[in-house]
Amino acid sequence: MSAFIAMIRLLSNLITWGVIIHTLLGYFLGPFHPARQFTSRLFDPLLNPIRQMLPQSGMLDFSPLILIILVQLLEIVIISVL
Repeated sequence: MSAFIAMIRLLSNLITWGVIIHTLLGYFLGPFHPARQFTSRLFDPLLNPIRQMLPQSGMLDFSPLILIILVQLLEIVIISVL
């Protein structure tokens, strides 16, 4: 059971840091840079449904923040159930 909890925490941390890196790459790299395209392929399927539900807020995109919060909450719920 402890290994399963450790795996859930690792997956949660990987997703959290991946979203942070994806967001930062969006500020510094062009849209056709290979690193940005790679992270977009990984995280846009998770971010796009959140973007569709959120109201337009100008130039700010809050979907990465909401995804990180959801991943952290899901981690807490799963671990507490186990």
